[in-house]
Amino acid sequence: MSVTFPLIPELEQIVQRGSREKRVETLQRITSLFLDGASTYKDEHVDLFDRVFGLLIEEIETKARAELSIHLAPVPNAPVKVLRALAYDDDIAVAGPILKLAPRLAEADLVEVAKNQSQAHLHAISARRALGEAVTDVLVGRGDHVVARRVAENRHARISAAGFSRLVKRAADDGVLAETVGLRPDIPAPMFRELLTRATAVVHGRLLAAATPVLKAEIENVLNKVAKEVGARVGPHDYRAAQRVVLGLNRAGRMDEAALATFCGDGKYEESVVALAALAKVPINVVDRLMAGDRRDPVLILCKAAGLAWPTVQSIFVLHPDGKTAPGQGLEVALSNYARLSSATARRVIRFWQLKRAS
Repeated sequence: MSVTFPLIPELEQIVQRGSREKRVETLQRITSLFLDGASTYKDEHVDLFDRVFGLLIEEIETKARAELSIHLAPVPNAPVKVLRALAYDDDIAVAGPILKLAPRLAEADLVEVAKNQSQAHLHAISARRALGEAVTDVLVGRGDHVVARRVAENRHARISAAGFSRLVKRAADDGVLAETVGLRPDIPAPMFRELLTRATAVVHGRLLAAATPVLKAEIENVLNKVAKEVGARVGPHDYRAAQRVVLGLNRAGRMDEAALATFCGDGKYEESVVALAALAKVPINVVDRLMAGDRRDPVLILCKAAGLAWPTVQSIFVLHPDGKTAPGQGLEVALSNYARLSSATARRVIRFWQLKRAS
């Protein structure tokens, strides 16, 4: 089939000397001509349209480019160069339809846009029906929580091992994301185990409620293994000797913050736990459980209730249940939280824990 362009002779004149209105009118006529016969055009015909569109869209207003984007996005053989130009547009009204729908837009272009453009562009890309690993790697790395959730929800999106690793880390602070990632059938077993290890009890419950019988059994198996491994790694602590030491100091009137700081400085975990329990007036098993946990906020509450100075609190944070010294990352945030926490609030929380334990 041949294609004739009655507009071609006047196109160069329109581009160089025509008004903006004339350019828009010409673009609309060319768009209609292309859409009317797109299904019958050969590659050379589409290439010709590509060159024409490229000339016309350089200086037209956003509204006209956005309309062109809407028209071309779903067309299977839409001109590739104009698709790329529209996809890279800074205005999401122009780029959005192409990024969401255009089947001819190359994966390399999606990756480039995802690396350099706005979150709105990433939102549009994440809404595509199918996504490759190279694209999802960038989306879960740069995208906000909406983008991450969309990628995880999209069963047609392929996610690399690195992408799953990033999603699992982000899911630690996002229960919705954790649930969505955990229910993906393609999540690698090590990542699934890490997800369950990081997830809260609420997420565990939601995963179990939504899982198939086979997946439910797997979740329960992983949780049981994690619990056993944590118990074996930390091990039960025998506090009887430490209690005798702390009791002796208490009788001598020397069980104070300085004694606790000395225990911490010497890496004496059991003595530190018993001393903190005595100063905060909290049962030893409660302090043991909170010290072995991943969250620092409960330990901050214990320390504030005991009236400890920050250097002592810091020495408690770097203790580890196995007697080694733990990394001190995030201490600046902990210090800020500790300074804002009032002693009255800490004691109120302690009383709540005690009442809950008694009931």
